[in-house]
Amino acid sequence: MSQASKHIDWCLNKAKKEIEECKKLGKRAKHRGLLKAIPNIEEAKKHLAKAEHNMNGISKFREIGFSDWSMSAGFYCIYHCFLAIAAKFGYESSNQTCTISLMKFLKENNKIEIDEKFIALLESEEIQEVKENSVIDWREDYTYGVQKKRFVKNLLTLLKK
Repeated sequence: MSQASKHIDWCLNKAKKEIEECKKLGKRAKHRGLLKAIPNIEEAKKHLAKAEHNMNGISKFREIGFSDWSMSAGFYCIYHCFLAIAAKFGYESSNQTCTISLMKFLKENNKIEIDEKFIALLESEEIQEVKENSVIDWREDYTYGVQKKRFVKNLLTLLKK
């Protein structure tokens, strides 16, 4: 069993336990894991529309002098593509690392063809060895830091490939 497969099992169990706990407490069912659901093409289309919206935001932020926000838009552009894939295959994710593991799992099992660079871009520093190539790290640096400019053109080029 691969590491991604083991993590998927953990994510599915996490969501199940959290939903059960919410029900016991009479709260709205919510989770921070991964649920197996019915494949939902309409939900996938909504995530793709959101990804496209974020992709457009990258350029718009640059035009108005807010390039630092382009990193967040770039991250969410890729992430919503991943959520679209998850919905297509009948998963609901509320956890970024679970979503990334799902993409790895689907790739390992030849369910999707995806360039590894897109998965690597979203992996956090703890998972990935090369910090400077992670959109998560760029997003955090430019959201919480004082930098205002980044090579938005390079980000757009990467996302359009």
